[in-house]
Amino acid sequence: MSIVPVNRRAFIKSSTGLAAGLVLSPALIGRAEAATLKLKCSSSLPNDPKFANGRVYYDNLVKNLKANGLGEQVEVAFFPDNQLGQEIDVINSVKLGVIDLMVSGSSISANLVPLVGTYDLGFLFSSFPQQTKAFDAGAAKPIEDALLKGSNIRIIAWAYNFGSRSVLARKPVKTPEDLAGLKIRTLPNPVITECLRLMGAAATPLAFGEIYTALQAGVLDGLEHDPPTILASKFFETAKFYALTQHNFSPLAIYFSDTTYNRMDPKLREGFLDAAKKAAADTRTHGLAVEKEALSALTEKGVTVAECDREAFKKRVAPQIENFMKARPESKAVIDIIRATQA
Repeated sequence: MSIVPVNRRAFIKSSTGLAAGLVLSPALIGRAEAATLKLKCSSSLPNDPKFANGRVYYDNLVKNLKANGLGEQVEVAFFPDNQLGQEIDVINSVKLGVIDLMVSGSSISANLVPLVGTYDLGFLFSSFPQQTKAFDAGAAKPIEDALLKGSNIRIIAWAYNFGSRSVLARKPVKTPEDLAGLKIRTLPNPVITECLRLMGAAATPLAFGEIYTALQAGVLDGLEHDPPTILASKFFETAKFYALTQHNFSPLAIYFSDTTYNRMDPKLREGFLDAAKKAAADTRTHGLAVEKEALSALTEKGVTVAECDREAFKKRVAPQIENFMKARPESKAVIDIIRATQA
């Protein structure tokens, strides 16, 4: 298992060269089939073993592969910090089978299959444990089926982002009026962008890898994200007020290319998927524990963490769910299950 510091151009060049070599050498193909299966796993977050969900998942995956006796049969190379490109590029590479695994929120795949955007609706979930119960009750399968059919991507398992998403800004935010005119970064996702707009912000979609410099340059007044990500990515260096809006409990997805799935030996695949699902469960446990620690660390670094008028924000966003169901009637069954599930 390895964590690979490599730039995207070098990765593409080496992958192209390898592909050419395999085409030219049948003998090499024979040896490759018997060799260790090598997979690539991407994350946009920094290489932080405590506060970055991608690295935490990767470490848990390595641990569980070894426990399943697959440590020598499967080698996973981990590429953190956007090494393989921005998330929209990576999710398309997973779709094409160029990248095998991706650890990211559900939101990025809504760009490929809009139904996934159901999970991005503001104030839909009340907590991560409630989310898991809803998924177990049937709220996950329609989304998983749509993603596989529409983009050739499987969901191995669902984990948690390390805390709910709240607003970090350059000034205190307690009410929707306080957000007025503030350029708040959102994911390049229309549902989350609309949620922040309804909350009162000048919602500004931007790739994750561009956030820090945009904050430095004053292009952004803030962003919305979970506490560990804000800590690991050092966004607190340029914005010092964190309002606990908790508008989104974004599920963390373990994306797996269907192309890779189909080329794996069935017995090896079974052991790998078992390890990958156990790693997701371990990551959920870690995520729940680390959110409070990250909030304390942010406070120590000079960030003012404060409650806000969450009900006022929730009321402003309420029409979004009804409008989404009208536009995408297939989402109603999923939303009904989530609403009916208690934590």
